[in-house]
Amino acid sequence: MKGIIGKKIGMTQTFSEKGEVQPVTLVQAGPCVITQIKTQSNDGYNAIQIGYETVKKANKPTSGHLQRTGNYKYLREIRVEELDELQVGQLLNVQMFSVGEIIRVTANSKGRGFAGGMKRHGFHGGPKTHGQSDRWRAPGSVGAGSTPGRVFKGKRMAGHYGNETITTRGLEVVSVDLENNIISIKGAVPGARDTLVMVAGEGNIPVYVEEVIEDHYENQLKNLGNDEMALKAKIEKFKNDEVGHKNIAYESGATNVGLYSIMDKVIKTGSRIAITISEKI
Repeated sequence: MKGIIGKKIGMTQTFSEKGEVQPVTLVQAGPCVITQIKTQSNDGYNAIQIGYETVKKANKPTSGHLQRTGNYKYLREIRVEELDELQVGQLLNVQMFSVGEIIRVTANSKGRGFAGGMKRHGFHGGPKTHGQSDRWRAPGSVGAGSTPGRVFKGKRMAGHYGNETITTRGLEVVSVDLENNIISIKGAVPGARDTLVMVAGEGNIPVYVEEVIEDHYENQLKNLGNDEMALKAKIEKFKNDEVGHKNIAYESGATNVGLYSIMDKVIKTGSRIAITISEKI
């Protein structure tokens, strides 16, 4: 299975090749990043975890889990069959879907609060004549009296309506806008505007060469200072570190202040990464 996280923009209409008007839902999907890979040997099943919408801060457990790719607001898991070419840090975008493909969309429906029986279940209400002036929207009888003397579980009544996870199947992809990361889907999609949605389809996830791990650490280095004394001290400490030079590809003179503190986190995860900064010492 392949899938991507996105947000519902709203509905509009387009014209088909035959000139017929067709209602479509626009979904801002991705780009998403693979944040974790689960294997049959370690976790009992094959799956990937993807992240959507970067955030600056996160709690310590989340930051530790996502230290290789940066923090993301939303995380979702997708079951996959093959993991051969998938790696942490790879980007997923709307390019995985094609026009005419049949997909399914999962999202939370609109919350409607406490609703009556007519709105919640489609009850027709009571008769409007014969003196029943206050029974128009009443639920009516809910059970017998002495036998069984109770209301059966699951009886349809008034209550909380909406805000439930709903999957709409059999939807067709009308168009794919790779530049703006927008998918046009024929028909309605659950939820209100800006609702988080999961777009899924059949097939394997295509592999893209572009990765975000290097960009994440490079952005962190750019935000650090340029104190020459502190810079030299950290470089020497980094060069002499027995663990660091084995796990990280280091270019002489290509570093910045705070490099060792950042690399220390990378070393703990066993990652391999090359950091290059143009300014030399």
